[in-house]
Amino acid sequence: MSKKEEEINKEFAAEENTTVEQEVEQTTEAVEEISEEEKLREELASEKDKFLRLFAEFENYKRRTSKERVELFKTAGQDIMVSMLPVLDDFDRALNEISKTEDKELLKGVELISNKLRNTLNAKGLEQVETKTGDVFNADLHEAITQIPAPTDDLKGKLVDVIEKGYKLGDKVIRHPKVIVGQ
Repeated sequence: MSKKEEEINKEFAAEENTTVEQEVEQTTEAVEEISEEEKLREELASEKDKFLRLFAEFENYKRRTSKERVELFKTAGQDIMVSMLPVLDDFDRALNEISKTEDKELLKGVELISNKLRNTLNAKGLEQVETKTGDVFNADLHEAITQIPAPTDDLKGKLVDVIEKGYKLGDKVIRHPKVIVGQ
């Protein structure tokens, strides 16, 4: 080989090395760009996941606190209702005794006050548990004070007398009716 050919080969090899080096650099830069882009995508996905979890937690918190608030209002009303039940019982006893007298104006006045109190409490959700003599005894609904021999065979296992009325606030029984059961 001549000198000239050697020089051409060297130049060609140098150019080829430069081209290969440039390609390697470009590939490395592209890989670095892709890896940087991938890192950013992963960070974005991570942040999105954190955001969704935080949002879900917040929604659960809102739901839980609103439910607790409703329960708080119900229980606050329940305490007042339970404290008013003896007043209703007293009105029932008063009406029973006044009806035995001949003073109809007094009876009318007490009935008006009693009805106003009952209507106000009913508007707030208080309901009387319907219980009457002859109903079948239900341990979940009634509170048996005592058992007596049934006056008739058809009253065995049934209510003989209702001593005290029971009341519900919404679906919850706040005072069970106190009853006497026939044996």
